[in-house]
Amino acid sequence: MPVRGSAPENPGAPMTTLDVTGARTSEAADVITGARERIDALDDRIIGLIQERMAVSAVIQEARITSGGRRVNLSREMEVLGHYRDALGKPGTSLALTLLELCRGRI
Repeated sequence: MPVRGSAPENPGAPMTTLDVTGARTSEAADVITGARERIDALDDRIIGLIQERMAVSAVIQEARITSGGRRVNLSREMEVLGHYRDALGKPGTSLALTLLELCRGRI
């Protein structure tokens, strides 16, 4: 199956799914291509959920500020960090920090 670009061993030749996936057989290339399509769909859903979380977080921050409170609730953020760490291990903490950063200060 031709793909845009060129094969490394033959500049100018169209790339195949084998070249793009790094697979050594067409069967493996098909599996990888299908799995990558699924990952792309999952990534789109994850991005949508993050955008939804950002919107909900903005509502919470607005309500907190309007009532005279602070924009950020550090004890709640620590709960979120712990939840992600418990579910995903150490990388979960980094993910949660990034997520919290995305959700802060949007109002």
